[in-house]
Amino acid sequence: MTPIWLSAIGAFAVFIVALLALWAVWVWFTANSTTVIVIRHADKAAVSEPDPPLSAAGEARAALLAQMLGDTRGPGRLDAIYISSALRNRMTAAPLASRLGITPIVAPTDDPTGLAHRVLRENSGKRVMVIGHVSTVPDIVAALSGRSDIPQLDEKDFGTMYIVTVPRIGHANLLRVTY
Repeated sequence: MTPIWLSAIGAFAVFIVALLALWAVWVWFTANSTTVIVIRHADKAAVSEPDPPLSAAGEARAALLAQMLGDTRGPGRLDAIYISSALRNRMTAAPLASRLGITPIVAPTDDPTGLAHRVLRENSGKRVMVIGHVSTVPDIVAALSGRSDIPQLDEKDFGTMYIVTVPRIGHANLLRVTY
């Protein structure tokens, strides 16, 4: 006959193993990554309007974005596009959004950190684009990546793209490319 204390230890060990198995299953199913592409709006027209449209070069850059990221077939398709209410941001997103059949989400850009948290909260495990401004892009990327060494953009820099992969567990990965 087995002593009671040995049976209690065995039951406790089975309980611990079951908890570890449940935890492993939870980690496996929730350890998805969110990919966020952060860009500045395309080239704006050199006019003295408070809300300028895109220049011809900006329209070409917006068309390039649609060509690069607008594949509607297969994996890797963008799930959402966040923009400010500025005309140049709406015009930058328009060709891509039209090609993907999605409506851009207008979000205030006065709180880049809040916007970054909102994007992650609303799009866990998805692929998202955020189109910001010269003053907001570095702060959005810093909030998403957890890095403090993101350089400021030059006023004439319209072609920098940051791709931030944010896992649910672990540290974000950051890639900076020019398009």
